[in-house]
Amino acid sequence: MNLLIYENRLVGQLPIEVAQLKHLKEFTLYDNHFFGTIPQTLGLNASLTIIDFYNNSFTGPIPPNLCSGNQLQKLILGFNSFQGTIPSQFGNCPSLKRLIINNSNLRGLLPHFLNNPNLSYMNLEGNAFTGQIPGSFGKLTNITEINLSKNRLSGLLPLELGDLLQLQALDLSYNALEGPLPPQLASCSRLLNLDASHNLFNGSIPTALRTMSGLLTLDLSQNQFSGSVPTFISEFQALTDLRLGGNPLGEMIPWSIVELKALVTLNISNNGLIGGIPSGFSKLLMLQQLDVSHNHLTGTLQSLSELRVLTDLNISYNLFTGPIPANLVKILNSSFFLGNPGLCVDCGLNSCDAASGKFRRCSSHSDRDKGLTKFQTAMVALWTSVFLFAVVIGLGFMFQSRQREKHDIEEMYSDKDDKEEGYLLHKLMEATEDLNDRYIIGRGAHGTVYKASLGPDGVYAVKKLMFGSSKEGSTSMVREIETVGKVRHRNLVRLEDFWVKKDYGLILYRYMHNGSLHDILHEVHPPPLLDWSIHCNIALGTAHCLAYLHLDCDPPIVHRDIKPMNILLDAELEPHISDFGIAKLLDQSSPALMSGTLRGTIGYIAPENAFTSTKSKESDVYSYGVVLLELITRKKAVDPSSADGMDIVRWVRSVWNEKKEIEAVVDASLLYYSSEVTRVLELALRCTQTE
Repeated sequence: MNLLIYENRLVGQLPIEVAQLKHLKEFTLYDNHFFGTIPQTLGLNASLTIIDFYNNSFTGPIPPNLCSGNQLQKLILGFNSFQGTIPSQFGNCPSLKRLIINNSNLRGLLPHFLNNPNLSYMNLEGNAFTGQIPGSFGKLTNITEINLSKNRLSGLLPLELGDLLQLQALDLSYNALEGPLPPQLASCSRLLNLDASHNLFNGSIPTALRTMSGLLTLDLSQNQFSGSVPTFISEFQALTDLRLGGNPLGEMIPWSIVELKALVTLNISNNGLIGGIPSGFSKLLMLQQLDVSHNHLTGTLQSLSELRVLTDLNISYNLFTGPIPANLVKILNSSFFLGNPGLCVDCGLNSCDAASGKFRRCSSHSDRDKGLTKFQTAMVALWTSVFLFAVVIGLGFMFQSRQREKHDIEEMYSDKDDKEEGYLLHKLMEATEDLNDRYIIGRGAHGTVYKASLGPDGVYAVKKLMFGSSKEGSTSMVREIETVGKVRHRNLVRLEDFWVKKDYGLILYRYMHNGSLHDILHEVHPPPLLDWSIHCNIALGTAHCLAYLHLDCDPPIVHRDIKPMNILLDAELEPHISDFGIAKLLDQSSPALMSGTLRGTIGYIAPENAFTSTKSKESDVYSYGVVLLELITRKKAVDPSSADGMDIVRWVRSVWNEKKEIEAVVDASLLYYSSEVTRVLELALRCTQTE
């Protein structure tokens, strides 16, 4: 017998009679508002297998007999307000596989786990446990993840943790643990994520840890480690997140750190470091966040000038000198440079005017040229003459080109006579050399996209749309674009402006620095390892935007082509849906689209809408479900190399129905978050149901 009452926001107390249900196996009440004490005899009269009371308001002690039948596999009681501690009986529950009692007000000592050979996941985060971590934790030989963060644990780490050979994630952060990290931890060679931050650990970082070659994240920040940043850190080739800030490490940044090609986040702030930033930092092509603040670093920032995806940098309170690279001036706040009086902005840069109020200007070019020799002066004069001759010749060709461009632009349909509007169009055409192919950054069913860099004015994406040549079609298109342009949402790509000619149109958007979700998942090599929080933010932002289009717009807007290529990511990896309303717009303006033409993109089209011109909100939901599957599996919606041509929906459904194992479906980098990923997977399958 199963009793399942979840996500109903029910309010009330559990009747004591539920403890008398002898055939009760699964008891699920998560995401409600139940309160009061759980009947203390629950479990005595039944062989429970699953208890899930997650996110309620239960108080009182946890019933001690939930595992009396030795069949309990999952005990999930997180986000409640219990009193007392974890009953000692749970340390002798051989059937238990998952123990989740996080953020539930528990106190006292951790139990001794003496007979739990099947326990694979433990989350006791956010309680008030005190005392030491028992050495009996070493008996959890099949555990893969332990989260004891945000408690009040103290004392030394037990050496027995080195016996956990299957351990993949260990989170001990925000406690009062002390002493050195035991070298026995090196036996946990399968560890992917180690977080020991915000404790009182001391001594040097053990060289024995180099055996953890598969580490993805290592956070030892805010402790009392001394010595230096270890040179063996370069052996962690899969590392994406390294945080060592807030330790008295001293010495120099090791050159070996530049070998961490997959590194996305590096924090070595407040470490007493000396010397400069190694020139090889240009190798860190995936680096997005760098914090070296509050050290004694010297030299220039030249080695950071080639970090193209860097979005978050803090170099404040060091001794850096020389010009700030242009790529940093454009994206950063001046507060991140404070405490470096030797830094300046080169006024030869386009960004100088915008930044002059925030940064000291470097010496001007004229100042540097005062000491020219006679020979240098003669050479300058010679090259100036050659240059001017070339300019005269070039201007002749440019004049002819501009005349053609002027004629082309004057044909653009627009009821806006504002000179600034015409000026912007001219600037865009200049920046792309009249939409030259070398500025193309994307092609799709709806048109070609060009990148236009206008210096301090910003970077734009210009989409060129082809449509019918009739005047009626042009007028209809203008009306549609104007309607779309009025739609505003933080997760929509904002339409900045548009121009329409008789046979094509130009639509202007702000450029998204991280490209599309498709690029991040499938095109960037090596593929970036995204934190689960980023996955969630992309999924949630896209969902919020679709809900806005479907429910808050009047009339509702059906996108009709939701896919990763149309989900663009800004500098903060915030998702923005593009091309909304464009499919309908092109349908109305192009007589070439007949009723039998396939609409949308293969792999994302709801089966019931494959060959119809009518699209519903449900079809967008189906497409969104495919995006979720792509996001968590990192597989394409349709794999052309697949022999049987099976799309992602059929493949996931087939594997999941057969094995019910999350490891067989999702990307390996997400297994650390298997519980949350499973819920997203189940949601995606609901979105992509045929009915």
